Parts: sequence; structure tokens; C-alpha cells
Amino acid sequence: MARHFREEDIDEFRECFSLYARSGSGQIRTLDQLTVIMRSLGMSPTISELKKYYKEKGGVLSFPDFLDVMHQHGGQQNVSGEILAAFRAMDTGKTGVISAQQLRHTLLHWGERLSTREVDQIFREANIKPNGQVRYEDFTKIVCAPVPDYY
Repeated sequence: MARHFREEDIDEFRECFSLYARSGSGQIRTLDQLTVIMRSLGMSPTISELKKYYKEKGGVLSFPDFLDVMHQHGGQQNVSGEILAAFRAMDTGKTGVISAQQLRHTLLHWGERLSTREVDQIFREANIKPNGQVRYEDFTKIVCAPVPDYY
């Protein structure tokens, strides 16, 4: 797998992996560990993708296994680009904004549906007013940003 990444990337992956795989075995043993590590490295895997990676590796990931997962996930489409393309398709007037109500409806009823609680949290973190307008480029940057280390 090392041939797919630059040396600097591997060093960054190893440092993050070592930080969260402290169980003494040097392995990822929980889905939560995999989630935090990938998101700390700027990836935005879905829950179903994470479960699939975890299951494929038998529930235990060594560093080479983790590199394989990173390569596999990195080969997928650009998430923020896909989200922006979807917003632009909905924006027939090319205004760059979407109503908060329409965004809430989309998050609750389309694709990988979110719960009301999750949508409320996103709206709070993105400082979206319930009856306001949302600049979807700014919103996409917020939701695609890596989860902070203190998560």
C-alpha cells in the first residue's frame, strides 16, 4: 500500500494511527477508533462505509490494513464536490442559497437520512436560523470539515 501514498502522508497516517490505537497491540479494535482516525485525517466516510471497512478487516486493523482502507476510501468521489453539485442542481435560480426549511427537509428525507436531533445539531453548529437562507458553499465547507480532535 505504501506505493499509493507519499512518504509525508504515510508519516501523518502513522502518527494519527498510533495516537488512537494505544491499546498496546498497535491495532484498531473498535469502529469508534476507525471513525475518529479517518475523520481526524480529513476523510468523511459514512457509517455504512466505516462498517464495511471494519468488517472486511475482521474487526481488527493493523497499520498496513489501515493504509489499505485509506487507499480504498481515497479512491472514491470527492464528497464536498458531490454535495455542491447536488445543491447547484437544486438551485435553479443560481442564487447560491437554499432555504433552511428546504435544507432541513433534504437532510431528513433524502439519501443517508439524518435524525431530527442530528439536523438540529448541524443547524446549531453552522449557525443556521430555522427560517433563514443558507449559502450552500459555506454550509458544505462546514459539514465536510474534519471533526476536531476533542470530539
